[in-house]
Amino acid sequence: MMRSFRVERALQKLGADIRDARKRRRITVALMAERIGVTRVTLSKIEKGDPKVSMGSYALALYVLGKIDELEKLIDRTNDPLGLDLMDERLPKRIRITQ
Repeated sequence: MMRSFRVERALQKLGADIRDARKRRRITVALMAERIGVTRVTLSKIEKGDPKVSMGSYALALYVLGKIDELEKLIDRTNDPLGLDLMDERLPKRIRITQ
């Protein structure tokens, strides 16, 4: 498995942000785990940013916290300037009308 410091750091930040959001909402570990449908151990791994936890579990945590919209927008085409620039490079030089 390839390791990346930036990926690990991003997951750790995501996990910490999930933990802090849970605490701000006064949701206990037991209740959060129940709502996500995972064990307390798995929730602890999510909150530590464990890369072995499924993306689905992270997504459910965001859903429970009311932040699933952020995940849906994450790589939306309107938030992907590089992808849009690459598409623009492929635009035709001229448009011909065929009869």
